[in-house]
Amino acid sequence: MGKDITTVSGLTIGLDLGDKHTVGCVLTGSGEVEETFRVATTMSALGRTMAGFESSRVVLEVGTHSPWVSRLVEQAGHEVIIANPRRVRLIAENDAKTDEVDAELLARLGRVDPGLLKPIVHRGERAQHDRILLLARDGLVRSRTQLVNQVRGFAKSLGHRMPSSSTEAFPRRVREQFSKDLFPGQSVMLEMIARLTQAIRRMDREAEKLCKDRYPETGVLRQVKGVGALTALGFVLTLEDPSRFAKSRTVGAYLGLRPRSRQSGEQQPQLRITKAGDELVRRYLVGAAQYILGPFGPDTELRRFGQKLAARGGKAAKKRAAVAVARKLSVLLHRLWVTGEEYQAIGYGQSAQEAA
Repeated sequence: MGKDITTVSGLTIGLDLGDKHTVGCVLTGSGEVEETFRVATTMSALGRTMAGFESSRVVLEVGTHSPWVSRLVEQAGHEVIIANPRRVRLIAENDAKTDEVDAELLARLGRVDPGLLKPIVHRGERAQHDRILLLARDGLVRSRTQLVNQVRGFAKSLGHRMPSSSTEAFPRRVREQFSKDLFPGQSVMLEMIARLTQAIRRMDREAEKLCKDRYPETGVLRQVKGVGALTALGFVLTLEDPSRFAKSRTVGAYLGLRPRSRQSGEQQPQLRITKAGDELVRRYLVGAAQYILGPFGPDTELRRFGQKLAARGGKAAKKRAAVAVARKLSVLLHRLWVTGEEYQAIGYGQSAQEAA
């Protein structure tokens, strides 16, 4: 699912990326600290610094700056290992935590066995750039939801109840039911909700345009009812290269939709999913699964599979069914992307499962 990790003789460099400054620790082939350095976290400063070292293995932890720093370091001729934050708790739990110590620990972990860090692969610059549209839209949606909840809460505290409605229709429904503001600032908040709705619609149109002009492969994914422009675009921009996955079934685990495993002897408790992958795309897939299982979802193998799980009853059966359908959906979308096949709502599942 990622680039191969080579065996590097010579230097191993750990970089602790800070918002303003980056601290580096350079280890020799024998594991001795050759030098430490501190440099501004800018393209020019880091570029000059890294160009001054011979070809080395460079280890850094994933974070805000890691995408562009990893690209810059690779351009300087180094091998880059981007450590999965879930595997570097040694740093977070260190009782003598400093930037210098963090950089040295990263270097030592990368020198001994990079596989322990479960390295990740950052998406390309264009994919990262385009994906910001989805993140920005998600931020606006969250802000709108928070405003709606505040309006409802303020009204309830004064003994009033706001009308039930969709988020988009909320300002209009409130104005229809109440001719005057119930509390100071209500009209301003309703206006802001309306403006956010307009902005979200504009971003939806931009997402549709991106799908059509730059990512036509999303059209194959959108054959599945319930998968719209946002879900398809998010899926493509997150995976970026479908060939990274030898088998389609591994995509669900990559996106954090696989249940945790904690087997001990004969005990194998049922645990929640790992949530190890991209949170936004995971929400999109679960939302698509809920549509598939909902009253407007067409008859498909995915729907039948989810309905069987939900029918078993038990605590949170419907939620577990939606997550299971989302996991199967991720496998299906990857398979469609790789093959470009025409999706058959009934009868496709078996052949796709065998091929995966």
